[in-house]
Amino acid sequence: MIALYFVLMAIVAVAAFTVGAARGRRLQAAGLRLHSLPAYHGLFLAALCTVPMMVAIAAWAPLAPRYVESSAIAALPEAARPTTGLERDARLREIVLSAEGRLTGPAAANVEAAGRAYLSAQTTSKTVLIIAGILAALAAFSWGLPRVSADFRARNRFETFTLVVLIACSAVAVLTTLGIVSSVLFETLRFFQRYPWWDFLFGLQWSPQTAIRADQVGASGSFGAVPLFVGTSLIMVIAMLVAGPIGLFSAIYMSEYATPRFRSLAKPLLEVLAGIPTVVFGFFAALTVAPFIRRAGEALGLSVASESALAAGLVMGVMIIPFVSSLSDDVINAVPQSLRDGSYAMGSTKAETIKRVILPAALPGIVSAFMLAISRAVGETMIVVMAAGLAGNLTFNPLEAVTTVTVQIKTLLTGDQEFDSAKTLSAFALGFVLFFFTLTLNVIALRIVRKYREQYD
Repeated sequence: MIALYFVLMAIVAVAAFTVGAARGRRLQAAGLRLHSLPAYHGLFLAALCTVPMMVAIAAWAPLAPRYVESSAIAALPEAARPTTGLERDARLREIVLSAEGRLTGPAAANVEAAGRAYLSAQTTSKTVLIIAGILAALAAFSWGLPRVSADFRARNRFETFTLVVLIACSAVAVLTTLGIVSSVLFETLRFFQRYPWWDFLFGLQWSPQTAIRADQVGASGSFGAVPLFVGTSLIMVIAMLVAGPIGLFSAIYMSEYATPRFRSLAKPLLEVLAGIPTVVFGFFAALTVAPFIRRAGEALGLSVASESALAAGLVMGVMIIPFVSSLSDDVINAVPQSLRDGSYAMGSTKAETIKRVILPAALPGIVSAFMLAISRAVGETMIVVMAAGLAGNLTFNPLEAVTTVTVQIKTLLTGDQEFDSAKTLSAFALGFVLFFFTLTLNVIALRIVRKYREQYD
């Protein structure tokens, strides 16, 4: 019925637009000078009818589940009604499975009755939604139609409505960001109440396993995150040493040297790398690159771990090449041709023009591409899990196994976890640090862009 509701909303909007536009055209045909075009009168009525229907479903969404669940629980006998929150959740799951016919085994008679009450309450709530939405739209239409006249400022009203919608969308984006940051910050503060923040930020041992019983051993509960920061930075640097030069040089070649036909073929092929799932890169790193590096290291007399930061960094660098090359290519092509012509007129060669004119002019965009690639490398998980391991080793040797912040977040929140333990809360602290790191990168990139954009605009 929800799909039916949105179909009815679209029908109401189209009908209101048709009536409003037709009324505007009749006024225009009568020789009256309209303030707004007939289409704006139709758009005004369509928006006026759509808003109350959206408000109705927005109010229904949080209220309907409570009504349905309460009706299902009320259908149970007094002795079978749950008394705690856990019992209520378990009983509701049983009722829902019975209502949907997915309950394994025979259902008790009271559960079947509650399932029928559940389905009946669902149907009632959806019916009420449709009726309330249509009545609200009719009320809005009855209020707005008499206002459609020659001097009615329909265009101004509709543009105001559009402005409010745009502001609301912007507010949703901002509030969503604030909500994410607040939720992560709140859990981070809870973690720091259990574990000192200076030991977390500057501790050298990462062992998040905590003891459940007093006699349990092998669970130190050390949350020093420096090994994770070092492992993340090490893999990121290796990846950027691969993606940075290759991506930038390929962008320079495709934009300045390659023929249009070659560029039309090479750029899409290069961008295919961005569409390959990261788990495929992880398999490639674990099954091909890591054994090759281990055999090459053994041939040179080096000790190479089966899982190493070098293997993960090399494959990750290949993965993020399109982020550097494609964006840099677009930025270089956006440099005005007049700058190139002026450089050639002064006697500069093509290489000198690229080095002294094009790259400085495109520097803000190139920096943005590099920052995006760094953020992508910092946030990668699957390649590190499959090629670099899970060990929180504090090492700068790329031939040893390391782990990253994102991998540990995934590990800490996998499976059945106690959400009130320091182990689980440490994942939020890691996420907050990662957020702060990427925010710092974006601020640095923004400052660089502003500085050099003023110079070349």
